[in-house]
Amino acid sequence: MSFFKKLKDRMFRSSDKIGEGLEALVAAPEAPLDASAPPPSEAKPGLISRLIGRSDEPRRLLDDAMLENLEELLITADMGVDTATRVTANIAEGRFGTRISTSELRDALAAEIARIMAPVARPLPLYPQKPQVVLVVGVNGSGKTTTIGKLAAQFKAAGKSVVIAAGDTFRAAAVEQLQVWGNRAGVPVLTAPEGSDPASLAFDALSKAQADGADLLLIDTAGRLQNRQDLMEELSKIVRVIRKKDPTAPHNTLLVLDATTGQNAISQVEIFRKIADVSGLVMTKLDGTAKGGVLVALADKFGLPIHAIGLGEQIDDLAPFDPDEFARALVGQPD
Repeated sequence: MSFFKKLKDRMFRSSDKIGEGLEALVAAPEAPLDASAPPPSEAKPGLISRLIGRSDEPRRLLDDAMLENLEELLITADMGVDTATRVTANIAEGRFGTRISTSELRDALAAEIARIMAPVARPLPLYPQKPQVVLVVGVNGSGKTTTIGKLAAQFKAAGKSVVIAAGDTFRAAAVEQLQVWGNRAGVPVLTAPEGSDPASLAFDALSKAQADGADLLLIDTAGRLQNRQDLMEELSKIVRVIRKKDPTAPHNTLLVLDATTGQNAISQVEIFRKIADVSGLVMTKLDGTAKGGVLVALADKFGLPIHAIGLGEQIDDLAPFDPDEFARALVGQPD
């Protein structure tokens, strides 16, 4: 199964919500025409539309009322007020006062979403520096540990040598989960007794990665946001200590976000950008939410690279972010 097919199938909550909403918008009764207003222009269906039968689709006047309802629909899909307003305005440009079908509206929305997402769709950059140190941050429960395991397994399968540091030393479950992934991928996982200093573990892991000539070192971290000052000090100490071994580290700081948190993802980005020098995002659990639109809001608001998205627990359920496939899946476009 292609990742797009999987993406579309598993994002049914988001795509159904938006797709059904678009159909309802077009099917809704129009407001009475103002007798003094000029008649609306009729958009002529193009050749392709006629050939595939779209000319027979119901159409509705794209007026202020319809645009207001479209904006509300996008907000309920967690696209955020600012982004929803901007997307709606761009869709209206050149189309206002014409009659539009559901498929045309869906195509226009997908194109606008893809346009917003295209600049941030960038794979995790790989550098000649060995080892490349990747610090992974995010709140507990965001899918951070699973993401590290999947990245390690994928890089190992691509011929890269990888070391994992189980730096969330306060959660035994996180350490055990990384060890399972490490065993599965044949990647060493460095651990320390529960409650140990994460910075000390990160230093030891970097020493091992350097000695082994590893290509990548992935460092897990704690995500206890209830005390941000402690977390900030912990992450700062990790960075300070590993820079004693490599002044250029970390080379990437990935923030892992849980799509099911919706607009809370916005505040998490704001917090972690203050705590750590976030260089890119990974969005997990897109298969379990109707809030997929939050990824559009993140791209629009922060412009941070989105390196990958996750749809489940299997190794191939984490894939590089493709803006066109995501936009098509989000609005429920056919294959």
